[in-house]
This record gives sequence, structure tokens and C-alpha cells, in this order.
Amino acid sequence: MKKMGRLHRPFFRICAMDAKRPRDGRVLEELGTYDPMVPDTDARAVLNQERVAYWLGVGAQPSAKVQVLIKKYGPNGTHVQQAEQARARLALPKVVPPAPKPVELPKKPQPEEAAAEPAAEAAAEPAPAEGGE
Repeated sequence: MKKMGRLHRPFFRICAMDAKRPRDGRVLEELGTYDPMVPDTDARAVLNQERVAYWLGVGAQPSAKVQVLIKKYGPNGTHVQQAEQARARLALPKVVPPAPKPVELPKKPQPEEAAAEPAAEAAAEPAPAEGGE
């Protein structure tokens, strides 16, 4: 397994490698992927079953984790059908309900505006003239 990804988001490529090479070194062939962050557990591993069978046939020794993945998702694996169904579920578009309409709240008159309105009305009325004419 060749580790990739970023901090707190691991991703692995399942590879055929020479035992003398470092873990993330040059690979002979990539055989699949393993993404432990996928929520559906059966959709986490994707293997090329023909190539896995070939490499096991020529004597490749899988690591402990890869051996478990091959047992589940490899040729004649125990979870092959569940993995196909899980990948099909992940491929479906997600149904998102429409956003609710915003509710308009009635506006309350502010105290400053309410006090300013009677004063404005009084200023608009003409003052009675003195002198009687």
C-alpha cells in the first residue's frame, strides 16, 4: 500500500512493489485503491481483480492489511457484490430538499420614529395668524 492524501485525510494505492523499495517508492503496477474515509464501508476498496490474481499467482506476498482487502474484495471475495452495490449507491445523485422560504417579520416602529412623526405633523400645519384680519 502506498500512502497518499493529506493531513487527517488518508488515501492509499494498492500496488505491486519490489520488497527492497521504500513504501512510497517506485511501483511495478497499481492494483487498486483504498479510501478509509468513505462512509460506506463496502465502497472503500476498489481492486483490479485480474491483476491481483496474476500477482498472487507469480508469488507476490501481500501485506497484512492488503491480504484482508483481497480476502473481502479480491477474486472470489466475500464482499464483492456488496461493494458493487455500495459504489452504485454512492454514484446516485443526492436529493436535497428545497430551502424554506424566508419568513417576513412585521416591522415594529422604533420609539424615535414614533415621537418624530407627531412633531413633523405639527410643523406642517400653518400657525393661526394673530391680529384678526
